[in-house]
Amino acid sequence: MSTITQRSVQPMPARRPDVSGPAGLPVIGNTLQFQRDPLGFLMHTAADYGDVARYRLGHITFYQINHPDGVQRVLQDNHRNYVKGDLFDIIRRVAGDGLFTSEGELWQRQRRLMLPAFHRRRIAGFGELMTGRTLDMLAQWEQRAHPGQPLDVAEALTGLTMAIISETMFGARLDGDVHAVSQAIGVILADVNFRFQVPFYPSLRWPTPRNRRALAAIRTVDDVVLGIVEQRRCSREERDDLLGMLMEARDEGTGQAMSDKQLRDEVVTIFVAGHETTAVLLTWVFYLLSQHSDVESRLHAELTEVLGGRTPGVADVPNLHTARMVIDETLRLYPPAWITNRQAVADDEICGYHIPAGAVVGISPYVMHHLPAYWPEAERFNPQRFAPDAAHERPRFAYMPFGGGPHQCIGNSFALMEATLILAAVAQRYRLRLPAGAVATPQPKATLRPANGLPMLLDLR
Repeated sequence: MSTITQRSVQPMPARRPDVSGPAGLPVIGNTLQFQRDPLGFLMHTAADYGDVARYRLGHITFYQINHPDGVQRVLQDNHRNYVKGDLFDIIRRVAGDGLFTSEGELWQRQRRLMLPAFHRRRIAGFGELMTGRTLDMLAQWEQRAHPGQPLDVAEALTGLTMAIISETMFGARLDGDVHAVSQAIGVILADVNFRFQVPFYPSLRWPTPRNRRALAAIRTVDDVVLGIVEQRRCSREERDDLLGMLMEARDEGTGQAMSDKQLRDEVVTIFVAGHETTAVLLTWVFYLLSQHSDVESRLHAELTEVLGGRTPGVADVPNLHTARMVIDETLRLYPPAWITNRQAVADDEICGYHIPAGAVVGISPYVMHHLPAYWPEAERFNPQRFAPDAAHERPRFAYMPFGGGPHQCIGNSFALMEATLILAAVAQRYRLRLPAGAVATPQPKATLRPANGLPMLLDLR
């Protein structure tokens, strides 16, 4: 009688679900859907296809992450597997290898070098300058505070934050250059956004009308930035600001100073990023306050109680709780940095889905901030969501206006202090309201600005 040896049967590994997404067209994929309504497309994709979805823009397939755990996996827990990748070449053409675009050892060295400039104690010393420039702006507004004459608040705040970043970080006043630089940066940011959506568009080497406009705008910004650097060199003045730190830095191995190109790249990165996002944030703050008189009244009451009519200072910031909640809720509804991408170095698994090596992973703070699972009545403006006792109710990466992990924005504390002081100083003196019939529509370009600016009427308080 033969004996049959029974072998143990190994269970088949569980099959991971396929990543699915909206159907697209041949060649261009979902490009037209994305271009028509980027925010709506991303939100519908998250709602219809779950924690990880897939869509295609031209020849590039994106894996969209729509769960806080997945975002944490990419930005923090396994961040070394997710690099900025080829898509950031679009930004590198403008900003070079600055802190925002660089990788590896270069990024580590530059971030380590810049961190002291953004230390909380150091940026606290900038408070007086921030409020001083704000009061200068308000003095100019007095000439415009006439019935029926709206002011473009978005443009005014851009000029203000540009002046603040140039003086605090680089010790330079732009004066007459503000408008030209602001216009140039607008062209650059719009072009960067276009190239993300249409990655097959000809590179800047080709003399198309779009490329000529972009190159002219880059030259305008370069002229201002390099002028700041040259002015500092000619003056031989030693200053303890970010520009001084960059110019005095020496490579630990070779003792060499930073090259002119690297110096330019870092200054451009901080200059552009350091003013644009704060200006966009504040623009949406004043829009939302104009639509919610109850919140505005609570803010005014807080300003009266805490400040008693005097100019706000750094010491007041921790006591301006309503102001900070308004800022946080605005960042939730309208995060200036509304989307970012990473590229997988090796295969990975996110929320149970396979992510292949080389895949482009998309993360949208806008989507994360509007997911109903974490934000009940997600479209409603409700600053009380950010009351001190409410933070524990949501996962860390459900709210990420400044990114997260090692690459979190280096200037987040600077931006929040600046926004709080500007909001307090403006709201002390003015109520801002939309003209009759006006609407503010978010325009998702490189940042989430209102389309066509934000004309508002000024009412003296």
